[in-house]
Amino acid sequence: MWKIALAFAVFAAIALFVIFKAGDQVDMSGEKHGVEASQAPAAGASAAGPVPTASATKP
Repeated sequence: MWKIALAFAVFAAIALFVIFKAGDQVDMSGEKHGVEASQAPAAGASAAGPVPTASATKP
């Protein structure tokens, strides 16, 4: 039983350390959808076009 209490105390100490270190930069609001999402769209492979390949023939 004392091991569970010790593990909880260690976990809580680490969690508090991380929260205090991050300050006001922690976003706890969950997933973002729609306009408020701040991620840039990923570049699609089809947008880049075909990739030229080296020819296997010898001169």
